[in-house]
This record gives sequence, structure tokens and C-alpha cells, in this order.
Amino acid sequence: MQCSRLLRLAVASAGFALGSGAHASAGDGSAPDAAKDPVLEAMTAELGRSVESLRSKGDAPLYYLSYRVDDGYSISVSASYGALDEGAQEDPSSGRSRDLHTSIRVGSPKFDNTHKVRGEWSFGGFGGFGSRRSLPIEDDVGAIRVALWRSTDRAYMAASRQYIKAKANKAIRAEEDDKADDFSVEPPSTSIGERLVEPIDLDVWKERCKRLSAIFKAHPLILGSRIRVAGSTGTMYFVDSDGARIRDPRRFLRVMISGSVKADDGMDLDLYDSVEATTPEQLPTEELLAAKTRALIDMLEKLRVAPLVEPYTGPAIIMNRAAGVFFHEVFGHRAEGHRLKDEDEGQTFKKKIGERVVPDFISIVDDPTQRKFRDTVLNGYYRFDEEGQPAQKATLVENGVLKGFLMCRSPIDDFPHSNGHGRAEAGETPVARQGNLITSSSKTMPFAELRALLIETVKARGKPYGLMFQDIAGGFTITQRGMPQSFKVLPLIVYRVYPDGRPDELVRGVDLVGTPLASFEKILATGDDYAVFNGYCGAESGWVPVSSVAPSLLVGEMEVEKKEKGSERLPIQPPPLHPETPWPGAAPKSPGAPPCESPPKEGPDSKPVGSRGHDEPGATEYDR
Repeated sequence: MQCSRLLRLAVASAGFALGSGAHASAGDGSAPDAAKDPVLEAMTAELGRSVESLRSKGDAPLYYLSYRVDDGYSISVSASYGALDEGAQEDPSSGRSRDLHTSIRVGSPKFDNTHKVRGEWSFGGFGGFGSRRSLPIEDDVGAIRVALWRSTDRAYMAASRQYIKAKANKAIRAEEDDKADDFSVEPPSTSIGERLVEPIDLDVWKERCKRLSAIFKAHPLILGSRIRVAGSTGTMYFVDSDGARIRDPRRFLRVMISGSVKADDGMDLDLYDSVEATTPEQLPTEELLAAKTRALIDMLEKLRVAPLVEPYTGPAIIMNRAAGVFFHEVFGHRAEGHRLKDEDEGQTFKKKIGERVVPDFISIVDDPTQRKFRDTVLNGYYRFDEEGQPAQKATLVENGVLKGFLMCRSPIDDFPHSNGHGRAEAGETPVARQGNLITSSSKTMPFAELRALLIETVKARGKPYGLMFQDIAGGFTITQRGMPQSFKVLPLIVYRVYPDGRPDELVRGVDLVGTPLASFEKILATGDDYAVFNGYCGAESGWVPVSSVAPSLLVGEMEVEKKEKGSERLPIQPPPLHPETPWPGAAPKSPGAPPCESPPKEGPDSKPVGSRGHDEPGATEYDR
């Protein structure tokens, strides 16, 4: 089931460069501090020694070796009801880490130890593909080299065993459809960027989180809430036996606001809002965060008493940020190259190059080189992927026609090269993943016109109402054979839109479901209101930051099913800060007395505006 962390180093001796590609500079490879970097020094020295030793070993000669190190600090500060949570860091050094991934390939690029053994999981560090290990966090070259040596030995032995298994499996299995090599030959890149080692100051954010979280104290029906700032500052190193040499600074920051309520029928309802940045200066002011917090509280209190929606099919608008998640789940994961090579996968689009797969007014690219969309920072920006390849813009769909896929260094038929989308969490094995998925349309209209067209479509199809999905928590999709090729998107804020002129009505309790090809065929029009969804996506190679940009979509027919419902009732007593509050969950005053009345329902908004982000629990993942 599918969906929410590089310095490459030129080897000193030409004899160590086993690949045939020529060097391709992708930055300044001669930064003055490069020679003084103990991490680079240790990686270079141990890479050269290991290649010399292992490239002529018996029946499983090494032909490729790489080290990737993610070195830096992570921070996490959170507060609830004006007080720091248990997980809040007191000292930035407690988030210090230095993670190693070692990739070893034996055999040849045509056939090596990573070749998929049918029926066996082979990515994510399994099957001898690579090895994960923590390195010493002190800059001791000798200690780092010992850890590299141990990791290399373990990875080589695992790779040798897997190579034998893969050869035996190939000999007895039916011929594979995809005849592509197991590894692509690429020119090595060199780029020595800044080394980021400084931790982020936590003191200011501790106090700010406490003040912001205290806003929830005045709202007794909010049962859970949190303000959290999280992020990382560090350097990704990558070196390999082809001659790559990369040191890449990376920083992610995120402020998250979350709250939860429970409806009288026991349904748990959560909302999230978030702001992403790459520098502390980009984060919003405390006043703006306070306004976001109050807006979230207001929506939670309305959502708690909103009516429940039954399963339904009919016309719908999927608003911009929600549409971004829709394309990420429904299309993006099915365009990831390694899934098209794996015969255990559904391979929805593999044979459709040159065919129309979405309406002809829609185009889709994935461009991790784009730092921002308008004024919004894009979470999926990066300079190099975790295989040391320069990030590239990949055209996936042009005017409705499928043009290409997201590629790492695992080729597929007719796509022999990487386009810089080999991504992974720190220490994990890269596979083809999304970065900044950007959907554009040549058939746009103002949102008011799109909403009017929704009402026309509802009338034409004789439906009592249409649905409008304003904000979304995330989603997941299934891509494997033998399973339904379906998706589920998890809405947070949904409105019923009536054709008789009644105001839009906030509702709750539905998830959006469907199948990819049928859903794309029913897209009728798009708005001109592009917006960004920033999140984290989980898959075989761990959690990676992603973004999706899209306009609002009018879909002729969407299906919704009932949302999961909790079985617990509201707390029996009102909260201690509001002991006199009339409480919907209170026990009857006497054996025959009715329970206390619920607060009256508030009137629905006449029109929703904008859309909001959310915390990691709503990340766009498919394997949670």
C-alpha cells in the first residue's frame, strides 16, 4: 500500500572511479573549507580503500559504492494549554545526529544485487541494497572511518548474498516484461556548499509556543490542542565511486497548530494548520499565528455540531490545496519509476506514454528546483537528490498526454536515466519520489464561476446538493497488484452546496474515495485559484518533504464514504478550568432525567474562503 533526508566526493585516485561517466560540475567544487571538513576527509579515505579492496572479490565483485551522511540538528518544541509538553527539547544538542547510508552494488549495472526477487521486498535497505548506521557526532576522522568500515563490510556481505539469490530467482522465474538495466550510468556531480552545523535557538519559541497554546484555555469544548515548532538544520554529504562529491546545506522549519473536538455522537474531529520556512526570518509573527489559532478554534467549534453526511455520489469541487493532495495520491505515486519496474505493482500508467490520461487542459510537472510558488515556500525543494543527482524538472503530463515519469537511478524501458528524483529519509535507501508536484490548467475560471458551474451540474444531474472539499488532512493510495487500485483522501472541512440558493452548509464525517482512471475522466473544469499544500510523504524510503500545487477542480462525480467514528463518549465532567460550563457529556442528574442540552448549533458560513495546512498527522503518506 502506498501514500506526509548528500555531499558527493571526487575520489582522489582515478583508479577508484569505476563508472564511465564524465564529471559534470553542478556548483563550486573547490570551496576553501572542503579540505578541512573531517566528515569529507573520512568519507573520501574510506571510500578509496574499500573500492580498492572489494572491486575484485570473487563471484560478487563490487562495481559501485556510495556513502551518504546526513549531519545536523533537529528541534522540536511543543506546548499545550500554556505549558511545555514532555517532548519539548531543553537543549538543541539533544537533537544532534549524524546518519549514514551505505549503498553497495555487486555484479554489473545490467544485473546486480538490487534486482527484484519476485514476491520479496527489496527496497528500503532490504535485500542487501544498502546499510543504515549512526556515525560519531564528534569530528574525529578515525572514529568516523571505523564506523564507515563496519557499515561497508556489513553492506557488502548482504549484497553478495542477495546477488546470489537474485540470479537464482531469475533463472527459475518467467521472463520479465521490463528489460531495463538495474542501475543507470550517470555523470558524477561536484558541489561544495556551506556546512550547516549551528543549532536553532529554542528559547524564543518555547515562550511563544506557551503563549499561543494558552489561547485554547478559553475554549472548554476543545479536548486536545498543541502548538509545535519543529525543524532541522544540517548538511547532506554524498561521495561515490563514480567520482561524485557533494556537500549540500539543508534547513526545514515548520510551525504547527492542531486541535481536536468530539461530536456528541462520539466522532473525533481534528484540524491542523501549519506554516513552512527555510529560515527563521520567514516564519510568521506571533500575531499572525495567534490569528490562525483563533480561526482554527472557531472552525473546530462549528465542526463539532455540524450535521453528519451519509455516503453519496455527485458533483463536487475539490478546492486548491485539497486538489494538490488529490493529484499527489491519485497520479503522483503512480508516476514513480520504481513502481513501474516492479511486476508486483499495478503499473497503471506504464504503457500509456503518448496517450491522454487526464483532460487535455491539464499539465503536470514535478520541479524540485523551484524554491517558492508565488510567496509560499515549497517543502519539496532540493538541489541534489539522495543519489547525488542534480534535481531536475520532470514533465509528466502535457496537455493531458502522458510524457514521462519520476526517475531515480533504477531505469525502466525507454527511460534509462535519472531525472533527479531518487529521494530518501536520513539513512534510508532512495527510490523515485515526488518533490514539488505542480498541476496547471489552460481552462481556468474565477472561483465564483466554478461554484456556479457546480450548481448547474448538480441541477442537470438531479442531485439534491453538491460537495465542496475545502481543506484536507492527507490521504493514501494502493498501487500493488492483487489489491484494489483505489485511493482515499481524508477531508477536514467539507460543505454541502445547495442548488436552491440556501447558504453552503458545513458538514462532517466523510472520506473521499475512488479509482484513478475513472476520477480523472470526470474532471470538468478548474479554477484560477492556485494554492500550495506542504507536507511530508511516507513510503519505502521513509519520510520526505513534499509540496503539491494545484487549482480548484470541478469533478462531475465523486464518491464519499463514512469517516471512521470513535466509540467513546465525551468526558463526563466539564474541564477543570471551566467547571460551571453546561456540558454535553454530563451524566444525567437523576435516574430518569435527560442529559444536559448541547450548545445550540451555529449558522453555517455563507462561503468558505482560502484553505489551510496541517501537522504531520495529516501528512500525505500512503503507508501509515
